[in-house]
Amino acid sequence: MKKFSGFRFTPYEDPHLSPFEKLFDIFQELITHTSGDVEEALDWLEQLDKEYQLTDENYTLEDFIEDLKAKGYLREEIDPEDGGGGDGEEGDEGPGRGQLEMSAKLERILRRRALDQIFGKIKKSGRGSHKSKHSGKGDEHTGDYREYRFGDSLEQISMTESIKNAQIKRGYDDFVLREDDLVIEDTEHKSQMSTVLMIDISHSMILYGEDRITPAKKVAMALAELITTRYPKDTLDILVFGNDAWPIPIQELPYLKVGPYHTNTVAGLQLAMDLLRRKRNTNKQIFMITDGKPSCIRLPNGEYYKNSVGLDEHIVERCYSMARAARKLHIPITTFMIAQDPYLMQFVRAFTEANRGKAFYTGLKGLGEMIFEDYEQNRKKRIKG
Repeated sequence: MKKFSGFRFTPYEDPHLSPFEKLFDIFQELITHTSGDVEEALDWLEQLDKEYQLTDENYTLEDFIEDLKAKGYLREEIDPEDGGGGDGEEGDEGPGRGQLEMSAKLERILRRRALDQIFGKIKKSGRGSHKSKHSGKGDEHTGDYREYRFGDSLEQISMTESIKNAQIKRGYDDFVLREDDLVIEDTEHKSQMSTVLMIDISHSMILYGEDRITPAKKVAMALAELITTRYPKDTLDILVFGNDAWPIPIQELPYLKVGPYHTNTVAGLQLAMDLLRRKRNTNKQIFMITDGKPSCIRLPNGEYYKNSVGLDEHIVERCYSMARAARKLHIPITTFMIAQDPYLMQFVRAFTEANRGKAFYTGLKGLGEMIFEDYEQNRKKRIKG
């Protein structure tokens, strides 16, 4: 009888990952979704462990938690008024486990992870390189060389390459360095950019069974990590807007939550423009991530005017006025609209036209790549030829 041979497929397991590393990768994703709530993330991890057997008797969830604390990813806060009882069993005299919270070390790792998840895809596709189509008297070397032209400064001359040219042409015995031997190390223009990222935290960001705030939060963490580590001369301010708008520091990004708010787009734009007015950089821009229509403004007397039904003409006109004001200040607004409603798309088109900015109608997938590519493109210095 003829025997058949074939392949046997089994679930892939990275042999180089320790039990801690496998759990830590899952834990980072969970704690991002729980907005920094360690206890909730551990509860989810426990449920996943029961379903998928992530741990065994050699390495338990308790071992993982102890490693998180030992490695400095979690800190344990014990209430001194609690008497040290914590969660200990009845009759125990020793202290139980205190309140677990994320450390600054874990916050940094979450930002770096978001950067790898989003920016790594762009690097693989070969896009987002910060290069300008203009070359010449720039501020960063490209690694390429060109012939010397009249007007080039002496510090641009690559002496090593120029001497090599002279030696190739005339040899060592009769060494003469001439103008046609000179080589310039080419440079490209890269500009400094001041960016404000606006994130909608109105209640609609978690409506209809779709978590829209977590992808927005990941984008903000990744963009913050990119700018602070790779483009330190650039600035990034992050603000959130619901009924009002307020800035948040980078450290608060993992803890960002949606609130019971309407959408006060005008307040967000006002704060964004105020932040950018203080920046010395010539290049300024606003990125706005939102999924809902503007439904709230604050009146001069301090009261809120709210209308969630359709597009309120009074609120919409205030948005258009803000778009035109930003245009006069040469601040383009790029809107990332996480919605496909025709009437909302019509509003965004009119808003974008008033500002002469850009708009992207996107789902949650690919949001990060779109923002990163637009950020890279906008950093190019515009040079009049």
